[in-house]
Amino acid sequence: MSYVVGLTGGIGSGKTLVSDAFAKLGVNVIDADVIAREVVAPGSFGLQQIVDKFGVEILNKQGELNRALLRERVFQDPTLTTWLNAQLHPLIRNKMLAELAQSHSSYTILAVPLLFENQLDSMCNSTVVVDVDETTQLTRAMDRDGVDLNNIKRIMAQQMPRKQRCERADFVIDNNGTPDETVETVKKLHHFYINAVK
Repeated sequence: MSYVVGLTGGIGSGKTLVSDAFAKLGVNVIDADVIAREVVAPGSFGLQQIVDKFGVEILNKQGELNRALLRERVFQDPTLTTWLNAQLHPLIRNKMLAELAQSHSSYTILAVPLLFENQLDSMCNSTVVVDVDETTQLTRAMDRDGVDLNNIKRIMAQQMPRKQRCERADFVIDNNGTPDETVETVKKLHHFYINAVK
């Protein structure tokens, strides 16, 4: 398994911009959000577990998971959130480990929204937080996802406070500036990690 760099940040902070910049530099990126979708794809064990619990109405017309409906259900009932996490987190973790084992770049980015909250930083040699101020975070998240302000605030409340997240990280990428400035910061970090793993 290669050297693992955990990448995280609050909702709307710009994790995708940063992970894409690392990928363009030839670094393998393992994205927890992508894996989370894969473990509930049609025909998967994860999706069957959810259907058994919530019924077929949790699926859309294409037979895929209706994410908006599931999010609505679990937000209303914390016991359902706990149940869902208990089903999916082991599946996601196992797939992450399998992909890390197959990674052949000099180091690997493990992009996880709740890296510290779910103790997945224990799988990493180093951690990077993408950070923006709260106003920017709210605006970007609403523009990108078309979700209302209250929902964004509810998601933010489930995430580690911004100050604490930044204190936990080995490096913080300030993404309040332009995308080009952020990409330049990524390039500097890339050189640091290339040298660190030699």
